[in-house]
Amino acid sequence: MKVCIFCSANEQLDSEYFELTKELGEWAARNGHSIVYGGVNMGLMECVAKSTKESGGHTIGVVPTIIEKRGRISQYVDVEIACDNLSDRKQLMEDQSDVFVALPGGLGTLDEVFTIAASATIGYHQKPLILYNMKGFWNSLIAMLDDLQAKGVIRGHWQDYIKVADTLTDLIAVLP
Repeated sequence: MKVCIFCSANEQLDSEYFELTKELGEWAARNGHSIVYGGVNMGLMECVAKSTKESGGHTIGVVPTIIEKRGRISQYVDVEIACDNLSDRKQLMEDQSDVFVALPGGLGTLDEVFTIAASATIGYHQKPLILYNMKGFWNSLIAMLDDLQAKGVIRGHWQDYIKVADTLTDLIAVLP
């Protein structure tokens, strides 16, 4: 399975996020899954790639040219897929992946999550999207989604398109 990871490229994050991300990369490698990710050599992106590679796994980095020009490509990328911009990057990541997992992240991660979720709601794909709710990171987003659903602006139930996993065991349980 190709597991797409959406996550932060920032370094100044809670150290436990790095520990849990490392655990995810190790699990993916041990179980023969490839990691598809943004290919950046910083933050949780670098952490998941490094742990996957060091555990014998395979990584696919989808890298915008602006990142490449800045010298920010991870040394842990096995296959580099170049792209022109973030819109291309999201489409290529969607095309390459069987499932999407959102780790702690900021605006870019939110953009990726909502692009994948919106695509699923109108039938472009039926691939699972999972918020890995490490230490309750996504609780405020979950509350917002509940509020939007209560206000009637989300057709159906948002949980039909976005799953939540609080632990790696929970995450594994909702994977296809």
